[in-house]
Amino acid sequence: VRLVESGGGMVQPGGSLRLSCATSGFIFSNYDMIWGRQAPGKDPEWVSGIYNNGARTYYTDSVKGRFTMSRDNAKNTLYLEMNSLKPEDTAEYYCHADLGVLGDYWGQGTQVTVTA
Repeated sequence: VRLVESGGGMVQPGGSLRLSCATSGFIFSNYDMIWGRQAPGKDPEWVSGIYNNGARTYYTDSVKGRFTMSRDNAKNTLYLEMNSLKPEDTAEYYCHADLGVLGDYWGQGTQVTVTA
């Protein structure tokens, strides 16, 4: 199983980024997926989740209305569109796959820095 995040970077407040998570080694379309993040000195935080078929998404309150999670099951790829970014969104962002008895997997992360 492999999860590879990309798309992070440094942006000004109010800016946008689109994160991607390319997956392999499991049947992507069978599993719900999650984006999480961890800011320096803080505990990891769940950000958003999506059903295996993409029919439903859900978000932590602090990103509702600004972030949009999606997936392309044909490409085995997860996305996180982030708009109206704030300094408090600065963190390492990870995608997560809980494959049940097959194991629990995180990518290596992609850094998002929001600063003026």
